[in-house]
Amino acid sequence: MVINILEGILPYLGAIILAGGLLKMAIKVIPEYERGVLFRLGRLVSVKGPGLIIIIPFIDKIVRVSLRIIVDNVPPQEVVTRDNVTCKVNAVLYYRVTEPDKAVINVEQYHEATSQFAQTTMRSVVGQADLDELLSERDKLNKKIQEIVDTATDPWGIKVTAVEIRDVTIPVEMQRAIARQAEAERDRRAVVIQADGEKQAAKKIAEATEILTQVDGAMTLRMLRTISESANQQSNTILFPLPMELKHLLKDVFPHNEKKVD
Repeated sequence: MVINILEGILPYLGAIILAGGLLKMAIKVIPEYERGVLFRLGRLVSVKGPGLIIIIPFIDKIVRVSLRIIVDNVPPQEVVTRDNVTCKVNAVLYYRVTEPDKAVINVEQYHEATSQFAQTTMRSVVGQADLDELLSERDKLNKKIQEIVDTATDPWGIKVTAVEIRDVTIPVEMQRAIARQAEAERDRRAVVIQADGEKQAAKKIAEATEILTQVDGAMTLRMLRTISESANQQSNTILFPLPMELKHLLKDVFPHNEKKVD
């Protein structure tokens, strides 16, 4: 009986296999993170997906494009900064495809094109900056590179989300010069802080002196307090200055003779 069934199917076996192959070619499943750019006889039809789509075998062609963010490592580039310092800079580029039809039609191999353009842009932007700006203001340079690359790749249907300068390699001689500069800067700050402290102390001493001189006996009390603090230590020589209040007695004993000018 089975042989009879096989004999009945055998004339149609080729047609069944051909129909199965065509059905397999016609049915496509597009994941959520992809889109399918559909071409019919070489002409763009539309962007399909996600989900199940049906195409016409041998007539339609579908190109899958991922919509996920792509992380591209920009290789180290030897750059001469504006102040004539040679350094090597590398970065990380984050971008994604927002319009799959433009990415397929307007540029060939959009991944490589975006990476190459990011390299040249990074060299141009870094070459217009000083070394100090490159080391201390990376966020500013990152934003500038991102804006330039994003504007240039917009016709390709690509959105550049971020650019991060990852590493800057400078010559050893320049590292030593930067270390000496940083040390000199720290010394300068120490001297300024010390001078500022002396200035503040001088102001406070002047204010204290003014207060003490306004009250009779204040200087004597301060002197006695200082002597009591110094007496606790051995091998100290204590000098007793005359109290400032004696100047009033000296004025009474030796009155000042004013000279009259004719």
